Amino acid sequence: MHRQDLEAMDFEELWLLHEELTKILAEKITAEKRELEKRLAQLNQPDQVGGPESGAAEMGLGQPPRRKYPKVVPKYFNPLKPTETWSGRGKQPRWLVAALQSGHTLEEFRIHETGEASNRNTGGQEH
Repeated sequence: MHRQDLEAMDFEELWLLHEELTKILAEKITAEKRELEKRLAQLNQPDQVGGPESGAAEMGLGQPPRRKYPKVVPKYFNPLKPTETWSGRGKQPRWLVAALQSGHTLEEFRIHETGEASNRNTGGQEH
């Protein structure tokens, strides 16, 4: 349909065309969504036929699950906010970097195995 044809139509005809287009688009979107959900369900099936050559293996779904790692206990805590802890792994938290730059040593923030500090920080958040 050409633009001139649309411009020649009156308001009622355009509105009916709009409603018809909306209905057709809604049906097509619903059908497309149903088709995509079917494909997704096929990809998520654990017992796929076709073995490792299937599409799931190419997408990384055929890999074994990651092993579970033990929880790492915190080794350092923020004396200003004792719930903030750090395990000593990964990037140092901001509070520790700032304290080290101001002249403190890492050992000052260590959580001792016995005593109040370790009991106080067992449920703290790790940064």
